[in-house]
Amino acid sequence: MSNSSSISHFLLLALADRRQLQLLHFCLFLGISLAALLGNGLVITAVACGHHLHSPIFFFLLNLALSNLGSICTTVPKAMHNSLWDTRDISFTGCAAQLFFFLFLIGAELSLLTVMCYDRYVSICKPLHYGTHLGSRACAHMAAAAWASALFYSVWHMANTFSLLLCHGNALCQFFCEIPQILKLSWSKFYLRGLGVLAISTCLSFSCFVFIVFSYMQIFQAVLRIPSEQGRHKAFSTCLPHLAVVSLFLSTAAFAYLKPPSISSPSLDLALSVLYSVVPPALNPLIYSLRNQELKAAVWTLITGWLRKH
Repeated sequence: MSNSSSISHFLLLALADRRQLQLLHFCLFLGISLAALLGNGLVITAVACGHHLHSPIFFFLLNLALSNLGSICTTVPKAMHNSLWDTRDISFTGCAAQLFFFLFLIGAELSLLTVMCYDRYVSICKPLHYGTHLGSRACAHMAAAAWASALFYSVWHMANTFSLLLCHGNALCQFFCEIPQILKLSWSKFYLRGLGVLAISTCLSFSCFVFIVFSYMQIFQAVLRIPSEQGRHKAFSTCLPHLAVVSLFLSTAAFAYLKPPSISSPSLDLALSVLYSVVPPALNPLIYSLRNQELKAAVWTLITGWLRKH
């Protein structure tokens, strides 16, 4: 039995044994990563350069795109490297850094999605107070609070996770360093302590979920009272992308962390982790761009302008 600091490296999950499948996994991760980098990069550039997009919802969307870019760059490159070179190793420092940034960016994403829900609530349910509740200073404070809470969350989990006594080797059944997999290596007494910290963070995440659900109940009631069909369509077009992103992220993450141990398996854990950590950063820009006409027009203008110059 040893403290986690005495371990020099961890062994990540081997995605496949056959070389052809390893290269296939590499190509799949590469394609998803490029899609995420391109989509989020276009959103960030369009919002930063488009002066007509300097509104609260697009400001928060820019922050969400930054967190998506960071999260996929934290987990996927190491998995691609391992698939390409047929290795499993990740250093202790690399694992700690990967876990820290992943928790930080995932926590920021959840906080930003909650703040964006509040933006939609005020916009539709209290439109006359929108400028008061969501001025530029208020938006900056909310974004700063989202990133600061995510930083506290990641430091808190890091301090708890890497102070555990590990007695079950150093093999992680995941393609990146994840808290539940590290907890499985710990002594039972410390495993329960780690589960307690994880339960507290789950309660905090659930409170964000309850806030989002309650807000959308109010939002849909207000939308249904809008007399014009065009007004209802416009309200739904701004809410449905956010709701789709929230549903995809929270449902897959909740099932990955809260599923019964009896149905747990390496293949299922791998599929769920890909669904909540890799797929959303690639899909989020597409979901928002398809339903938001202003963003779609700004991205198209950006692309056509670049093509004319080249």
